[in-house]
Amino acid sequence: MMNLERQTTRRLHEEHVAALDLLGRFEQTLANYRDPPEIIDDQWRGIARDMGSGMAGEIARHFDFEEQALFPRLEANGEGHIVQLLSDEHSVIRQVASELGALLQASLTEQFEGAEWRTLKMLGFEYVERMISHVQKEEMALLSALENILGEDDDAELVLDYAG
Repeated sequence: MMNLERQTTRRLHEEHVAALDLLGRFEQTLANYRDPPEIIDDQWRGIARDMGSGMAGEIARHFDFEEQALFPRLEANGEGHIVQLLSDEHSVIRQVASELGALLQASLTEQFEGAEWRTLKMLGFEYVERMISHVQKEEMALLSALENILGEDDDAELVLDYAG
């Protein structure tokens, strides 16, 4: 991993590490259940809740911050190709997350049957695959580009904005 000097890139990297951990746990849980879990299954309920809130944070907060605060800076500095690639991926990931999130929420209140469970698993594995690939691209391209274009003042402003 590269040495991250900017607070903004370090913060994004920390979120990437946490997201990858959650994705790994979710993927393993999906793989462990051939049949739909019982509605009272604490392991399933825990990971379903964690994924629901993790997706909401990743999609709403992380993606929005990148699109509103970082992508314009990247485009202004000749990195439009990175912006286009990541924006396209954000769009697809949002769509998968919307469908998966609804199924995860429903799995907490109703017992799934075979077809519903297969759909949830398919979307779950797709989301994991897309997010891991996306995080890898951000780690390799986005963070590196930001390290090169952000000055100290911009970095301080961005990290404060992101912190809320």
